[in-house]
Amino acid sequence: EPGTVKVGEQFVIERYSHVMHIVSEVTGTLKAGLSYSDVLRATFPAGTVSGAPKIRALEIIRELEPVKRNVYSGAVGYIGWHGDADTAIAIRTAVIQDGYLYVQAGGGVVYDSDPDAEWHETMNKGRALFRAVAQAAKGL
Repeated sequence: EPGTVKVGEQFVIERYSHVMHIVSEVTGTLKAGLSYSDVLRATFPAGTVSGAPKIRALEIIRELEPVKRNVYSGAVGYIGWHGDADTAIAIRTAVIQDGYLYVQAGGGVVYDSDPDAEWHETMNKGRALFRAVAQAAKGL
């Protein structure tokens, strides 16, 4: 609904084992006649994982990436019975299919990115997922 969008906490630094993230909270009321499916279709994939301008960025992704992203860079969350919803971008994912573990991770490439640094950052993010799976397999 116009005028209901509010930014709560913004630019909060969250530290994790291998990376740090800047996190902000945005809330609002859904306009009458629209569904959460409409919201997800209009906002995903998020610009932080697709780039801008979004339509051209998605065309380039289709040209360059040999494998579909599937859940990676999509939404994980819930839509409640009482009209509330909470989602997050799936920015690092691990999927087990047919006995294989598939890990997806990435980094934000911009004009002045250092390709080697971006590669190492992406590998560190993926490595954290492999370690988590290894620990789970050990029963930790």
